[in-house]
Amino acid sequence: MDSTDRPPLHRPPLDRLADLAYDAAHRPGAPCRCASGLVGVLADRDDGTVVRHGRLVAKAHAPGTDPEAHRARVALAAHPDVAGVFLPPLPMPAPAPDELDGRPVTVWPYGPPVDPADPDAAPWEEAARLLALLHRTPPPPGPRLPAMRAPAKAALAVDRMRRAAPDHPATATVLAAWKTIPDAAPGTDPAAARGPRRLCHGDFHLGQLVRDTGAEPAPAWRLIDIDDLGLGDPAWDLARPAAWFAAGILPPGIWSRFLGAYQEAGGPAVGADPWVQLDVPARALTVQTAALALAKSTAERRPLDEVEDVMIDTCARIAGHRTAETPQAST
Repeated sequence: MDSTDRPPLHRPPLDRLADLAYDAAHRPGAPCRCASGLVGVLADRDDGTVVRHGRLVAKAHAPGTDPEAHRARVALAAHPDVAGVFLPPLPMPAPAPDELDGRPVTVWPYGPPVDPADPDAAPWEEAARLLALLHRTPPPPGPRLPAMRAPAKAALAVDRMRRAAPDHPATATVLAAWKTIPDAAPGTDPAAARGPRRLCHGDFHLGQLVRDTGAEPAPAWRLIDIDDLGLGDPAWDLARPAAWFAAGILPPGIWSRFLGAYQEAGGPAVGADPWVQLDVPARALTVQTAALALAKSTAERRPLDEVEDVMIDTCARIAGHRTAETPQAST
């Protein structure tokens, strides 16, 4: 359907985002010949809505996104200094708005994600090398970058749990683990002001990796999702895999491959004993994961699943070991 044939744009935001993706994917007046499997909604959550149309995706970012911080993050993703790290944004189609209902909108190339059905093929080493390269890159000139949001997101998850699941029997366990984290208190960002100030992704997990099919000389993995990008302690970008390893979810062999590839690539987040830097962020990510599990399961009126139960058990171990020298003791 040509954009001139569409109804007025007072339809739901998801439809309007789909229109924007259509306009970005096709020249004015050009018919759409994209296969039906290449057009559709990839995600529709409070923190981001993503619509695919052919070779690109359009994203409506979270309500309440700070406009200045968002512009700085998009500018960084487009900067040539990180061209080998991030999938770069695409120009917005004229005269498309740069926001929908107060939510910033961006357009990106589509990249095939990690296949969740083939965990053995997950690109742990490639991800580690991308993080090391990002952490080694000096912040380029341009708009002032905000702080990366990983510490803040841990605190927000705990606050969400307090509101959504105050009477859940596991809430007290998660709060006890939260109290072991330095400066952990309502409204604070643990470790936000300490440690090195380097470029950080702020929310790394395998879902933040896609294949850049246009990379030369061959397709390559790239990071996506700039919503938590900024300056901070790079140990937080390793915290989720570290937490999964310490909880027994991530096998030791995979953790060794990931950490070894990061260190071999010159990653500056950790030293000879990586747990000196990783202990606090890994504990915080464990608490964050458990807190979100309690909030979501309570809202959905369902029991915790097996992985969520593991994270609650790990919080219980954290609460019993406030100071430790090894990942086993600290969790």
